[in-house]
Amino acid sequence: MTVGRDRQFDLAVAASAVLVYLGAVWNGFALDDGPMIRFNPLAQDPSGMWRAFTQPWWAGAFGGQYYRPLPVATLALDAWVDGAAWFHVVNLLWHAGASVAVAVLARRWSGALAGLIAGLLFAVHPVHVEAVANVVGRGELMAALCTLLAVYGAVVRERVAWSTAALVLALLSKENAAVAPALIALAWVLGLSRPPGRRLLAFASAWGVVAVGYFAVRWAVLHRYTGFADVAPVFVGAAALPVRLTAVAALADVARLLVFPLRLRVDYSLQERTLIATASDPRFLVGVLCVAVWAALLVLAWRRRRRVEVYGLAWIALAFLPVANLLFPVGILIGERTLYLPSAGLALAAGTWLAGWQTRLRGLLVGLVVVAGAARTALRVPVWHDDTAVTLSILEDSPRSYRGPQYAAALLQASRNPTRALEYYRTALAIYDRDSRLFIGAADAAFALRRPALADSLLERARQLCGRCDVNYANQANAARARGDGAVADSLLRRATPLGKQ
Repeated sequence: MTVGRDRQFDLAVAASAVLVYLGAVWNGFALDDGPMIRFNPLAQDPSGMWRAFTQPWWAGAFGGQYYRPLPVATLALDAWVDGAAWFHVVNLLWHAGASVAVAVLARRWSGALAGLIAGLLFAVHPVHVEAVANVVGRGELMAALCTLLAVYGAVVRERVAWSTAALVLALLSKENAAVAPALIALAWVLGLSRPPGRRLLAFASAWGVVAVGYFAVRWAVLHRYTGFADVAPVFVGAAALPVRLTAVAALADVARLLVFPLRLRVDYSLQERTLIATASDPRFLVGVLCVAVWAALLVLAWRRRRRVEVYGLAWIALAFLPVANLLFPVGILIGERTLYLPSAGLALAAGTWLAGWQTRLRGLLVGLVVVAGAARTALRVPVWHDDTAVTLSILEDSPRSYRGPQYAAALLQASRNPTRALEYYRTALAIYDRDSRLFIGAADAAFALRRPALADSLLERARQLCGRCDVNYANQANAARARGDGAVADSLLRRATPLGKQ
């Protein structure tokens, strides 16, 4: 009877995870889906399923800093099977699997009702839309599911081989899965599981072997690439202290997105989020307040011996730490897709807490939260339909970000409207003038308008910034050639070589 009920609950969670994202099946490719799928040789040939393990996540010219071969291999398989709809269907299946895994963990520690609530909360959480509805977010989905399986294999089943295999798959999906051993060790410390000493030693030895092997393979693949340092634009040229102050301030956004994700954004770039220079900045103080509230909840749960809630709250912090910009700056200040794995901890804690309510209001509250989350998620999915939909969303939701005008300019160039494109590039540069891609894109438009003097002056500004100049020139030239402007592409490439040698 219990087994049958558990299966019914898992099916309900999986169905909810698929249903709220059903609209994504009609989505196309947006933003990073283009270079990762449509213009990626690995994803356009079945051989990419194994060649992905010898290549970086992005093309080597982009710096080759990331090694995520498993998602690339699945993208190559998807391209071989069917079109855009199939890519999205597979993403939905990964999300359903992760949602069920959250439900299973919560059920194991807190009962069937807690499992159902946790699974539903995770399945419909609106902050997941970017990771699920944008195909390139698959790395987040795969890493999260495999991390959950690694935790389940170690803490619930106490199987070294099972947990270690899941850990390897998680690491090959995305680097943030490196938190899995910490999540497992925390569960042991809290007493959610108490394996014998020999088993603990076996786990520790397996993690050591995995770490050595992973870094060896990673180095063998990536050491040839010495490209740019991928940091968020807000951190370019910033000292260590302002980076950390800004990262703490960003925790206010993180808390809001996890607890009350009514307003979602595609982009949090300059000038939407600017650098914080002093600890007296109100934005920093709000971030500190969010940390204090989290810590207070953690202490309260600990004092009441609610171990699963403690574990869930601590999970949020551990899972978010690799992308929090506190240890080191990363390529984004805030990214909604990076909250996919941390939100599993929130679902575990909230599911356990709500299941403990002895009141009729529990069902009403859970129902309202799930329905509201499902509605917000379903309405958000179309934003990721294509580049145009995403760009319009940025222009509306993040008017101070330079990304919206930048993407709008690129779309106008693709439709062979260089006059309007140049106007949008100027708007973007008025907001932020430290991204060489803006100058190179604007030079493309100037060349198309037969204004070489203007183009050369723009390229001189790009030369001063440099960074990824050679890569950006090649990308812009490819875009020009794709729309039929071969002369513009040649003009850009003739000017790329001197920059690449600087």
